[in-house]
Amino acid sequence: QAQLVESGGGLVQPGGSLRLSCAASGFTFSSRSMRWFRQAPGKEREWVARITSNGRITDYADSVKGRFTISRDNAKNSVYLQMASLKPEDTAVYYCNVGFDWGKGTLVTVSS
Repeated sequence: QAQLVESGGGLVQPGGSLRLSCAASGFTFSSRSMRWFRQAPGKEREWVARITSNGRITDYADSVKGRFTISRDNAKNSVYLQMASLKPEDTAVYYCNVGFDWGKGTLVTVSS
């Protein structure tokens, strides 16, 4: 069973940046696409970004396109989410996902 551990969340001012990390284990990381999701207070979980196994293809939700960048390091079994130009509406718990497996999430709060 896959294990995913997110880190890097915190409090950031609007317009600021933050980098999330997800450390993966328990599966062949280099052969799987990885995804980030988020869940804002009182809202359903939503997909944020995806990256293919070799990192060559990425895609993003319209709400974050141009501001967030997903990347991965297969040598480190890790996937990242670089977030820039953060807005209060980006406040959410961010989750790493592979298949049916999820991490516990990391909280990002965008507030002045």
